[in-house]
Amino acid sequence: MNLATSITIALFVADLLLRVGLSARVIMRRRPVGVSLAWLTIILIFPFGGALIYLAIGETRLGTRRARRAERIHAPYLEWLNHLETRKHIDWSQLSPECEPLARLTEATVGIPALPGNALELIDNAEDVFRAIIADIDAAKRTCHMVLYIWGNGGTADEVAEALIRASARGVICRILLDDVGSMDFLRSEMAGRMRGAGIQLRAALPVGLVRAVFVRFDLRMHRKIVVIDGELAYAGSLNMVDPRYFKRGSGVGQWIDAMVRVRGPAVEGLAITFLEDWELETAEGVEQLRETGDVRALEEQGNAAVQVVPSGPVTESHTIQQVLLMAIYAARCELILTSPYFVPDELLLTALVSAARRGVDVTLIVPARVDSHLVRLATQAHKIDLLAAGVRIALFERGLLHTKSITVDGEFSLFGSLNLDPRSLWLNFEITLSVYDRPFTNRLRQLQQRYLAQSQLMDLETWRKRPKVEQLVVNAARLLAPLL
Repeated sequence: MNLATSITIALFVADLLLRVGLSARVIMRRRPVGVSLAWLTIILIFPFGGALIYLAIGETRLGTRRARRAERIHAPYLEWLNHLETRKHIDWSQLSPECEPLARLTEATVGIPALPGNALELIDNAEDVFRAIIADIDAAKRTCHMVLYIWGNGGTADEVAEALIRASARGVICRILLDDVGSMDFLRSEMAGRMRGAGIQLRAALPVGLVRAVFVRFDLRMHRKIVVIDGELAYAGSLNMVDPRYFKRGSGVGQWIDAMVRVRGPAVEGLAITFLEDWELETAEGVEQLRETGDVRALEEQGNAAVQVVPSGPVTESHTIQQVLLMAIYAARCELILTSPYFVPDELLLTALVSAARRGVDVTLIVPARVDSHLVRLATQAHKIDLLAAGVRIALFERGLLHTKSITVDGEFSLFGSLNLDPRSLWLNFEITLSVYDRPFTNRLRQLQQRYLAQSQLMDLETWRKRPKVEQLVVNAARLLAPLL
């Protein structure tokens, strides 16, 4: 047997063993059936290449040391959060009967109770959000904490940076945690250097690199948007620290449209502690040190809204945020309105929406007419005909890339935060969601959704059914990759 034959046989055997071994690994991980079948297809069809793709992005790999640290530090932070339980006094009889079971489910899986007495201000304009944050930073006396996916140079975002520099100069502790991929350019920019030079603690979350990519999955991202000032007020929602007038101007999708909520009251504590756990994961500063300097304090009631902070990500219990999302959808009796920039539902989410529409719920899904990912756009289109056929109204927002992530249920309660309706947000990203059990806030959020709806074009089922066969084939092929997006 010559050398070429020996090499061929060796490669064949190696490829076979790799396919069989990884296929067994996929099966034993007991992931959702659609995800498992998609990965098995890739591994078995593509020699070596399928295995390499799976090893790169097929599993949730935080890295051995980071995963161990995350497991070690979560217990004391969970204990810290548990003290909130003693101040949980919500009169559920005044709310929709679906609210208390959802709050119980969330507390059982996340460990954070719903807390009453919060004042919520919905801000639906990026410029107004920035102006409010700048004013709060200028009034800060002790701490300014932020965790964000993207910080971009230019426009009003630079004014936020200047406000932080001023705050640091007067002795305010400023801790800023930015995702290393989303904020890559900013972290290496002149402005970031100025901030560090002014004493601001600016750190990269989930750092990436060529060597690290061998051991850590590079697309696990810090996607939360949280701002906490003096431990007394907080912001959460969908807006990154980017001025829409300057962000991705060449993408062809228009300006990004976002909303944030300004929170005062006991729920701020959950957001503050969530930030500190993220900070501890990256810096190893120490929970005792952060207890002393993290500025978390027991807060008096400021309003009437019951709010539950729901952090999710690859270090928390799997399925947590998916269970919360599905229960909220199944709780709908009359009306369900959802907004999301990226809509790539798994089988469970798709079934929940179809079921809601078929049992008579008025389901409206508002998504951007154009998104900045061609593959996501195709995968999204593949699911729309199923929803349209079930009676779901799908509205295509025409005034830019609608980036607000929100769900209102029967005008009674709502979910609001950074969570997209796609597998990446459900399984891979670190996200933050607020479950708001409050009719007045939910109605304000619903009014914002109605404004988005008025600026949208409703899709027509018959038009979609008449698409060219080639287009239908491409879209349905993209649908097969949806579980992996």
